[in-house]
Amino acid sequence: MNNNRRRNFRIRSQKSFRRRSGSVPSNNNNFNNGNINFNRNGSMNNVHSVEKAMHKFQQLAKDAQSNGDPVLAQNYLQHADHYLRRYNELNVKKDNSIEKSKDKDIDLQQNQKKDLAI
Repeated sequence: MNNNRRRNFRIRSQKSFRRRSGSVPSNNNNFNNGNINFNRNGSMNNVHSVEKAMHKFQQLAKDAQSNGDPVLAQNYLQHADHYLRRYNELNVKKDNSIEKSKDKDIDLQQNQKKDLAI
């Protein structure tokens, strides 16, 4: 082995891993839990990912029930129920936004007809 060969990595300078509270930019999507920052990337706002998680926990509950573990099955069903509630909330929001956009389109069409009549 050639010991004179250049290394593939760089040595990092010593950095402090703790930040002062004033040096961290405030972002509404970051939740500080002790030393851990949890950044939500919108996964609970995406209908498809919520639906996928709901189906995952329903399947895990079925598997746990078939393996004879009713406590674990109930736990998974509670998780699935949480995702089902969130899924329904997102669908209601989606339906409301669609209705609002239709109402705006109707209003625009009526205003255009009024402008043409004048």
